[in-house]
Amino acid sequence: MKVDGKQFRTIWRKPGDECVVQLIDQRFLPHDFVIEEVRGADQMARAIREMHVRGAGLIGASAGYGMYLAVLEAARQKSFDEQTAAAAAQLRATRPTAVNLSWAIDRQLQAIAGGQTAEEKIALASRTADLIADEDAEHCRRIGQHGLALIQQIARSKPNKKLNVLTHCNAGWLAFVDYGSATAPIYAGHEKGLPLHVWVTETRPRNQGSKLTAWELGQQGVSHTVVADSAAGHLMQRGEVDLVIVGSDRTTHTGDVANKIGTYLEALAAKANDIPFYVALPSSSIDWKMRDGKDIPIEERGAEEVKNADGWHDGQHTVVRIAPDQSAAANYGFDVTPRNLVTGLITERGVCEPNEKSIRALFPERPNGGRRFGELSICC
Repeated sequence: MKVDGKQFRTIWRKPGDECVVQLIDQRFLPHDFVIEEVRGADQMARAIREMHVRGAGLIGASAGYGMYLAVLEAARQKSFDEQTAAAAAQLRATRPTAVNLSWAIDRQLQAIAGGQTAEEKIALASRTADLIADEDAEHCRRIGQHGLALIQQIARSKPNKKLNVLTHCNAGWLAFVDYGSATAPIYAGHEKGLPLHVWVTETRPRNQGSKLTAWELGQQGVSHTVVADSAAGHLMQRGEVDLVIVGSDRTTHTGDVANKIGTYLEALAAKANDIPFYVALPSSSIDWKMRDGKDIPIEERGAEEVKNADGWHDGQHTVVRIAPDQSAAANYGFDVTPRNLVTGLITERGVCEPNEKSIRALFPERPNGGRRFGELSICC
């Protein structure tokens, strides 16, 4: 995607210095565009945990590059295997809900095990990190094309009228390596000249919608309006939403969806108002071992995110208290939307119903719950 007209991914290796990984530090958006240089696995773990990077696909790509940095570090130590295992455990503990995190780490560990020497292991880790990033971008591009067909179908039913899409949190380019999941069909429709308008829920408590989604939609020239989370049902009730597209941090292979807190309420409102509710996700976000969404671990973050708000004042990042000091606060990062509230899943291989039979029909190579760590698969 573009920032001020220049093409960017969200994470990449520094040109001229392959030992440094560069990433967009999202904590400063939308007011300042900061590129962070990451030089070790410990720093990458901190970047994931403290949400310098966030979003399912980007967390996975960051973990992939984090393992690459870990192998570089381990090659300088006597206890290579112990160092690598410790880095994997450290990275794995950062964000428990997003399945892409453990998926990328396991993929790297499997790749590294194929090397005999430190040099071979470094080369394998380097190649695998790049593959994870490249596949994430390509899969999101494909999601955009499959989702575009859905948007075009709605457009044909209301010719010459504005199409209103509602999205929650940020499942955009910033949450992946490029294109995004929920936003990929929107960008594809915008490029086709469709009259799209996006309702962007602010997404408390960290406001990834108002800070990130609104910023990147603006960078791409897509018409959008920021609204409070609780306005979503009101807009649906008034007929001002034609389609809801959200992302997912983990989806069971039976179709239950874990996404940013507040998604479940929007799914209920969409169901009550007969509005299509789609979840866009690459297959790396599908948990092939978990059947029931109730078993998905829900990350609980610090209370300060609920009790405080942050923003930009006089050129400085500022935090202010908005709740009483003595009040307790709970901060659940995600909720689970059961499959019966989901119209369909938009994946890199096409759109399917949110049930095990339909999901496995798109991914027949995973019939027994195992994960395949291969290169780019051919879109069917």
